[in-house]
Order: sequence, then C-alpha cells, then structure tokens
Amino acid sequence: MDLKAFYQKLQKIELEIVDPSVVVVSHETPDGGRAGTKVEVSKAIAARLLLEGRARLATPEEIAEYREAIEAARREEEQKNAAQKVQVNLITDADLRAIKNPPRQDKR
Repeated sequence: MDLKAFYQKLQKIELEIVDPSVVVVSHETPDGGRAGTKVEVSKAIAARLLLEGRARLATPEEIAEYREAIEAARREEEQKNAAQKVQVNLITDADLRAIKNPPRQDKR
C-alpha cells in the first residue's frame, strides 16, 4: 500500500467532514466488529474508519436516534443517583406524638 496515497485520501475525507464530532455506524468486520453500532468520534477517527471501510457516516435520523438514546441514558443515570441520595428517618410513636402535639409553653 502506498502510504502517501493513503494519507492523502485520509486528509481529503477529513476535510469533507464538517462537524468536529461525527456519529458513525460500524460495519461488520472480519476481526469481530459488529454491524450497526453507533458511536460519536472525532473527525480524524471518523475519516480513518471511513477510509478503512469499518464504518459509514450516520444519517440525520440515526444521529437523532443516537442522541436521544444518550440523553435517555443520562437521565436514567441521574435518577439512579438521585434515588441513592434519598434519606429516610425512622421515628418512634412517641416522637410522632411529640411532633403532632408539641408541649405548650406558658407565656408570662
């Protein structure tokens, strides 16, 4: 393989990509890569994956789907973290009665 041609193609592909971070969809590869996996990568990595035939650029619909899934996972993680922060206090019946009927203080 001609390295000069390889890097020229790589640079050309990278220049064609507009966004600094790109969502790509993987292809199945002989070394065990799964088809259809979406991931957000930098322009340089996206260009290399495209040139090597390991991935393709995601369509706008796939990008929206990917971002929604990421946002849903983020919200779910925040809810799990918030649920772990919930504090529970146990009080006895006597404490409850004291709260409901506080002792009166005489004003003098």
